[in-house]
Amino acid sequence: MRPSSHNHPSGAPKCRIPVMGSMSEKNTDTSFWLPLPLLDPEHNCMFDIKSIGHINYRVLGDWWLARSLSTGESGYIPSNYVAPSDSIQAEEWFFGKITRRDSERLLLSLENRQGTFLVRESETTKGAYCLSVLDYDNTKGLNVKHYKIRKLDSGGFYITSRTQFSTLQQLVNHYRKHADGLCHSLSDICPVLKPQTQGLSKDAWEIPRDSLRLDLKLGQGCFGEVWMGTWNGTTRVAIKTLKTGTMSPEAFLQEAQVMKKLRHEKLVQLYAVVSEEPIYIVTEYMSKGSLLDFLKGDMGKMLRLPQLVDMASQIASGMAYVERMNYVHRDLRAANILVGDNLVCKVADFGLARLIEDNEYTARQGAKFPIKWTAPEAALYGRFTIKSDVWSFGVLLTELATKGRVPYPGMVNREVLDQVERGYRMPCPAECPESMHDLMLTCWRKEPEERPTFEYLQGFLEDYFTSTEPQYQPGENL
Repeated sequence: MRPSSHNHPSGAPKCRIPVMGSMSEKNTDTSFWLPLPLLDPEHNCMFDIKSIGHINYRVLGDWWLARSLSTGESGYIPSNYVAPSDSIQAEEWFFGKITRRDSERLLLSLENRQGTFLVRESETTKGAYCLSVLDYDNTKGLNVKHYKIRKLDSGGFYITSRTQFSTLQQLVNHYRKHADGLCHSLSDICPVLKPQTQGLSKDAWEIPRDSLRLDLKLGQGCFGEVWMGTWNGTTRVAIKTLKTGTMSPEAFLQEAQVMKKLRHEKLVQLYAVVSEEPIYIVTEYMSKGSLLDFLKGDMGKMLRLPQLVDMASQIASGMAYVERMNYVHRDLRAANILVGDNLVCKVADFGLARLIEDNEYTARQGAKFPIKWTAPEAALYGRFTIKSDVWSFGVLLTELATKGRVPYPGMVNREVLDQVERGYRMPCPAECPESMHDLMLTCWRKEPEERPTFEYLQGFLEDYFTSTEPQYQPGENL
């Protein structure tokens, strides 16, 4: 659902919600005219974030202490849910620092029509902007055109030098009325994704169990259950409940302190924990569930190679961040990737595998251990590194290409381990391009140091249809 916005009572520009990122931290008290967005209350603000009004705020990093000048109520609000009413960030069509690929992902959503658009900051030219527009033609089908918005020394803006404007707002309004050289006149503003806050509220980390309500069971595994739930009666969350004895509460809490510092748009955000057994892990809610279930469902059957490669590139992006942070996932597979709206994919459950105390799991031979996804050096000797995660990513690519088929079909765990040690590698899945299978094989090189980095994998996948498979034609399944 797109967050609504209303005109400021004085006629100032509309307030909007930025797509991602948060304001920088400042060490000052200040007064500021700032309308609050009209929004379903999703956060534990001490006053209703749905109310419209001016606020006096103090900047405190991710959460701002705010006081409504109309009601006098005060409380904390997430900084990335508001923007100054007279700024470009207040425009509904301005998406800030999102990438070209993310803009395409948003615009190519099935519900958007030709002419849907957004404005974003240029990735290549500092201070410049880009207009991204959804187009359609009989050859390419739905596609996205990108137009660089250049800035004049005098402060104006233009796409073509013959038509110049004093402000970005004037430029957008002009092209909403006339195509004037664009592929199509601008029609609808691209729907906004709700930004992720850093936690549930300021200082909410270890929370009481009775602040959570389990609403709908989403899944069950060897070590617990996953629920859609509600925190504090207001905030929709996902709750992973762990069976008593699965892991030490002390070890979990120590690891969770590290996990909560990992912040990336392609990682599922860890919100809070209940650290007494049974342990509860509270994260952002992803509407489409696990990638594995999604691939095997009706929506998954409709996916073709471009969507699958895009999903893989998103996972690689999240793992490239894990790589940069010198962290290790240890259990990378489709079951531990979550899917949201617009085919957004995020990596979940990073780091938890090493805390599991179940004997059948820690032996690395039992039925509970994911042998088929695990690199030989990790399965045999417990050497888990980012390079063993790369091996697992190669197996995950086969899950994408086969729409959720179990890897090494017809083989039991012990047989997989023996065969892989002898040099066996899975063959190319049906309809999967050889170039994609070649990428899988590089992930499965015997020597860990010879496997690619996630940074390389991300770049390869993002450029796949321009550099590797420019002549791709859709088949029956891919």
